[in-house]
Amino acid sequence: MTATVPVRTPTRAADRQELSTRLLGSAARTSYDPTVDVDWDAPVPDALYGLSPEWSSLYGTPLWEGLTEQQRVTLTIHEYCSISGVGIWFECLLMQLVLKDVYGDDPSQPHVQWALTEIADECRHSVMFARTAQTFGAPSYQPPSSILRLGKAFAARGSGPAAYAAILVAEEILDIFQRDLMRDERVQPLTRRTSQIHVVEEARHMRFARDEVARRAPRLTWLGRRQHRTVVASVAAIVADNLVQPQVYASVGLDPQEAKAVARSNEAYRAKLRDASSGLVAFLREVGLIGGPSELLWKRAGLL
Repeated sequence: MTATVPVRTPTRAADRQELSTRLLGSAARTSYDPTVDVDWDAPVPDALYGLSPEWSSLYGTPLWEGLTEQQRVTLTIHEYCSISGVGIWFECLLMQLVLKDVYGDDPSQPHVQWALTEIADECRHSVMFARTAQTFGAPSYQPPSSILRLGKAFAARGSGPAAYAAILVAEEILDIFQRDLMRDERVQPLTRRTSQIHVVEEARHMRFARDEVARRAPRLTWLGRRQHRTVVASVAAIVADNLVQPQVYASVGLDPQEAKAVARSNEAYRAKLRDASSGLVAFLREVGLIGGPSELLWKRAGLL
């Protein structure tokens, strides 16, 4: 199944209530309840990857070449669970950002009803990713405590176009990643199914977030634009660096810090992240949220 609402949008904002009404209609036609729409009792095949091997953070490195095939399977399962765990963390943040944004608005308005629908989607996604890690027998990977504290501060203070652009950073990178996974027959059925559900429903979320950025960014002052650029670039750098937690590498007997250093310098992995973020980068440039000194953070994160 494919998404019913296109992800890519022009920089000119649509009518907010009209768009929200369309998104609500799409959600009514095509939504999932992962507790019943995923076969949690299905066996986990021994020989299938947790994610496409080309998406492994160590793919193409000497560490990857030194792993047995079963170790590669195990590593990719833990990498998918780590990325899902970081997804839970970020979905908790975006739920707060969206709810804060519509707090006090008239709930009869379609944009408020859409915001509540999106939050309900994210709650289900978070449970789905948590159950995925349980089913695979992996830990509940989360970012380190320092990043958790930063996220809490961002949820409390983030607003305006930077808040919705930050939402896009995580959602659009994961969207390209999961579109690859859901089509790859080398990958676990559970990975493919959860990716497919996430892709379909997140397409609507990204459509709304892009529109909010396109609506709000032109109103920024020169100083405000610089500040929002810095916030978005910082979020991009944090997300890119925390998708795969170092503890993942211990699952196959690798030294976590050594393997993390190898992953950070792995050009094959960095190229995958750049490709996944290329559409987002182009959009944020158009609306003025990438430029000036903030570009250094994007480059340091390997996304430019």
